[in-house]
Amino acid sequence: MKKFLSILAAGAAIMAGAYSAPALAADDPSPAVYASALKGKRVMLVPMAMGFDLAQGWAAILKREIDAFGGTFETRDPNWSVEAGAQAITEAISSDNKPDVLIVMSPDLNSYAKLMKKAQSQGIYVILIDNPANFKADAYVGSDWTELGRLEAKAVIAGCKAASPKKIGLVQGDQVNATSLYQYAGIMEVLGKEKDVEVVAKPDSNWDATTSRNVTATMLQQHPDICGIIDFWDGDASGAAAAIRDAGLQDKVFLVTTGGGEKKADCDKIADGTYGAVVTTELAQESHNMVTMIKYLLQSGQPPGTASPFIYTLMKPTTKENMRADSCWDLDALKAEAGIK
Repeated sequence: MKKFLSILAAGAAIMAGAYSAPALAADDPSPAVYASALKGKRVMLVPMAMGFDLAQGWAAILKREIDAFGGTFETRDPNWSVEAGAQAITEAISSDNKPDVLIVMSPDLNSYAKLMKKAQSQGIYVILIDNPANFKADAYVGSDWTELGRLEAKAVIAGCKAASPKKIGLVQGDQVNATSLYQYAGIMEVLGKEKDVEVVAKPDSNWDATTSRNVTATMLQQHPDICGIIDFWDGDASGAAAAIRDAGLQDKVFLVTTGGGEKKADCDKIADGTYGAVVTTELAQESHNMVTMIKYLLQSGQPPGTASPFIYTLMKPTTKENMRADSCWDLDALKAEAGIK
């Protein structure tokens, strides 16, 4: 019995020693590799303008994330000028302190294509945001605009369900921007299959709210029995909404548009009946998709122009019926979190 107890005591002592003095775990080299690839890297955003919700939302999240990994984030504001945007990209390429990643919102399919190729030849990764272009970017992050058009068309059909025939008006953006061209294709694909739907007008607004208001007013004068209108962007759909209100047709014309889902721009206007439906994109996820691509590219070691993935953002038609507390984001809150005044 004494021998047995001695063996147990010896075993317990060995076990106690094992637990009191664990072997040191091997150091994980990954954080150092990550920091080495990202620290000090420069990222520049060149949207079509900085004065609207999408660009400001992207910038707030990008700044917060890039600051966190020790990088530098900058923006340039072309203020809707193609020439100013081209100049900003040219200066970035030729500067001594070139960006490592250039994020571009292209105004159309071709204007910046040669400049973006030149940027890649100078070792700069180029990410296209929201607007497609005839250019093999290192990533496209944004909407599938043809599918977005299909969703808008389905929303306006639902909004016009009581009307027969269903007369629809379109307020397009322009005839060169990919978002307008692809959106139109998706809309017409769906509406063209509906026997009782007639598209009675499709003017351009050139992305201007005043122009949208004027062309919508003309449309309503010529076709007072329109049941639905699709305006191609919430930035100018406020003009279409004003024309509908001026004509006293708020309860008869179902207005559909698209936007980034900012609370004041979209959800507040859905709640008060200004918009019948908004096909929104998830801006926060879109921004984090950009951050993920930036981190991947800077660690990949691959030359710019090697691959060209498409990272499409989830889209959803938001109406009074399905709107939730988290359906929209608050620009002021995003700015405050990123330390932007």
